[in-house]
Amino acid sequence: MGQPRIGTQARGWPVGHQEAGRQARTSAPGPNPPDPQLGALGAVAAGPVIAFVVYSAANAPTGVTGVEEWDLPAIGPTAETQDRVALADFRGSPIVVNFFASWCDACDRELPGFRNVSNELVGRVTFVDIASQETGNPLFMPERHDVDWWTLARDVGGRNLSGLSEALGVPGMPLTAFYDESGVLLEVWAGVISETALRQKIQTHYGIEA
Repeated sequence: MGQPRIGTQARGWPVGHQEAGRQARTSAPGPNPPDPQLGALGAVAAGPVIAFVVYSAANAPTGVTGVEEWDLPAIGPTAETQDRVALADFRGSPIVVNFFASWCDACDRELPGFRNVSNELVGRVTFVDIASQETGNPLFMPERHDVDWWTLARDVGGRNLSGLSEALGVPGMPLTAFYDESGVLLEVWAGVISETALRQKIQTHYGIEA
């Protein structure tokens, strides 16, 4: 099995260029959330309301963060019907996995495009949202962009509750991973992906026009 491609729009690097992917991983800018092993205090504002979440090594969520065998804690509406979210749950359907965080301005820019495309492809492509490196309210972005009907999960482990995103080789945010219907990783896109590019990737990987 070949290695999945690393795509990025950062600094004009071409999609799928491996050296570009390596540079993106080492030089991508972005916030550096606190280490949960030392205890992380995060805040996210929604109008006048500020929500605080505190984590420590004792209460940090646990799971499996293998690139093609992940199993993570469910959050939000998903957690009302299931405790865990695993890649194996989605066998038989193409899967687009988007990583986000409440503090991520770039995530805020790309999620409207994901909402539009996912609404058109209900029942044809599965979309999963994973809160990674989260220090605030993990439901802030899904609720803000009306994608809380997706399957929602939380990343675990790693340096900053970011074990799966780190395993995919991209420490920055946002991040999108494309899996086929057998759970094989096809490509990792580092950085913001436009709605047009998202549609193109779905056509390329799955033969589905969006």
